[in-house]
Amino acid sequence: MSAPDAPDRSAGRFAAPTAGPARLPAGEAGFGARLMTPLLLGSLLNPINSTMIATALVAIGRDFRVGPADTAWLISAMYLASAVGQPSLGRVADRFGPRRVFVAGTVAVCAAGLLGALAPTFALLIVSRIVLGVGTAAAYPAAMAMLRAESRRVGRPTPRAVLGRISLAALASAAVGPTLGGLLAATAGWRAVFAVNIPLALLALAGALVWLPADRDTRAATAADGPDAAARGSLDPFGIALFASALTCAMFFLLRLDAPQWPLLAPAAALTAVLVWWQLRHPQPFIDLRMLARNRALVLTYLRHGLAYLVIYCVLYGFSQWLEQAHGYSSFHAGLVMLPMSGAAALCSLAGARTRGIRAPLTVAAVCLTAGSAVFLLLRDTSPLPLLLVAGALFGIPQGLAATGNQAAVYAQAPADGVGAAAGLQRTAQYLGAITASSLIGLLYGQRATDPGLHAIALTGAVLGVLLLVLTLADRTLRTTGARTLD
Repeated sequence: MSAPDAPDRSAGRFAAPTAGPARLPAGEAGFGARLMTPLLLGSLLNPINSTMIATALVAIGRDFRVGPADTAWLISAMYLASAVGQPSLGRVADRFGPRRVFVAGTVAVCAAGLLGALAPTFALLIVSRIVLGVGTAAAYPAAMAMLRAESRRVGRPTPRAVLGRISLAALASAAVGPTLGGLLAATAGWRAVFAVNIPLALLALAGALVWLPADRDTRAATAADGPDAAARGSLDPFGIALFASALTCAMFFLLRLDAPQWPLLAPAAALTAVLVWWQLRHPQPFIDLRMLARNRALVLTYLRHGLAYLVIYCVLYGFSQWLEQAHGYSSFHAGLVMLPMSGAAALCSLAGARTRGIRAPLTVAAVCLTAGSAVFLLLRDTSPLPLLLVAGALFGIPQGLAATGNQAAVYAQAPADGVGAAAGLQRTAQYLGAITASSLIGLLYGQRATDPGLHAIALTGAVLGVLLLVLTLADRTLRTTGARTLD
């Protein structure tokens, strides 16, 4: 797979992002507010939409008379579109220019918001989430490509504080999503969760048209940058189609774990086999399998990231539905109960961005996932509010630490000439975790969230938390990775 290159690095070392003031200091000239404002607005659209719908699922299911097993499609459809769209649009940005891709993505988000706000059927609502997944997936790779172009223009690497703002915009927006979704659903109805994308995307679109620099002539840029740039700009449409088809078959199987469609496994396996064969023989593959085979540490980071977000999204979506259906909270109050989770995630993302090491924050994230799952085993539909708040806050900690810690690990472990592709695969691992989480929720809840269903989710989280802790402590490369990250 190929995505836009990450900003230039020295000696293959990644400088962990740190938070900074909104106004760039003199040392960050060239990456001013006019460039960063639309990029930051665009970068928050995907994560906020991935979590904002959590506190609107019950209201949507009630209006369309469907249960959690069906509303899980609203989660998985967007993640499937994003998992395929992000790396694919990264290649398109390399070939046709990041500004064009960014603008097209914001237009798609506007269309998706309008379709979702007006959708008369549940099927059209799913279509709007697919379009939303593709549109929001354009922003991150386009932003990375834009920053790389600016680095080339000013003749120096992108400042780490600038990278930190991109990362923190995504983390903070994902963290506040459930609370915002609950507020919108309670005050203006669940359709407002879709409609809010229209003004957000229009702001990003206006900023892009006015402030983002025009794309260079791609043929001239490719010639000037040499054969490596030409390779990055090349497309592998057959590989992309194989990847999307195999993932779609797997998703259809996962979404009906309560009544497994076993025949779907045959085409999924066959498509995967053809994908592997094609990627191994293609000169510039969509997924660089040879690089992954040589880089065991990077593969382990993808595994840890996917497992962490599988647990996080199980709780994010499962807890909010349980609060409404089993505990009796409204969408608004469910969002308020999840506010400590949002706050803890935002604070820990800031702390993680400033942390020098990698192993320690990832260890703390695994411990908190396990402890939080243990607390969830104690919850009942009569549990007092303080216990609910503590349980949510425990899951906010790993949400912030896992994101920044695994991002730093990817940048440190990836080959010097393939950071963009490696970052894209990290996002794909996260999306696969989210798809699997929505499937487990549908299986364990069925048509309604219950105490036994929540406890089954908690038990799954506890087992995976222990597995994550073992994988983190046993990975000796994290010690040396963390030591050289900020050298």
